[in-house]
Amino acid sequence: MNAISLVKLFGGLGLFLYGMLTMGNALEKMAGEKLERTLEVMTGNIFKSITVGTLVTAIIQSSSATTVMVVGFVNAGILSLKQAVGVILGANIGTTITGQLLRLDSGASASGSLAMQLLKPSVLCYIAVAIGAGFIMFSKKRRRKDLGEILLGLGVLFIGMSTMEGSVSMLRELPWFQNLFSAMTNPVLGILVGALVTAIIQSSSASVGILQAL
Repeated sequence: MNAISLVKLFGGLGLFLYGMLTMGNALEKMAGEKLERTLEVMTGNIFKSITVGTLVTAIIQSSSATTVMVVGFVNAGILSLKQAVGVILGANIGTTITGQLLRLDSGASASGSLAMQLLKPSVLCYIAVAIGAGFIMFSKKRRRKDLGEILLGLGVLFIGMSTMEGSVSMLRELPWFQNLFSAMTNPVLGILVGALVTAIIQSSSASVGILQAL
């Protein structure tokens, strides 16, 4: 079981990296003045950025997913660091709203429960992959194909993150795994380990994804 969990962890990491690369490349191809202007209007100041982050996280029920999408926009040069910080702050606020929505949803109708389930990243990722693959395979317009690549990359990225979370949930019960991370309570040691992991896998986004899975 330990070996299987490690295989799933690295397999999920591979999917995460591939999804991030695919989404980033497609975003760079699709990024134009119109898209940049739209995002500039939506995140023009810190209050707008926080509001966008809050709403997106409240809808998709995952601050991790919001953070990953923001990293993709920053890597593609569509969002500035200042704009990204506001959105991520809003994502943390949106997480608290999600908890309240889930409580309200417990007394909602079956149709409302289904809608909430469909918006979860663990389900939304497969919808994104299906739609993205459809655009890539059947659309003749270049821009729609690029949108398909973004959706496909986003879906694969979330599948990878979900796979990592599932494997880590088993690993975190193991004594040696708990001892490994209890030894990193020192912030300086944590920084060094984070820098080492990022240097090895050449992706800070993937390092963040692993950390979120833990």
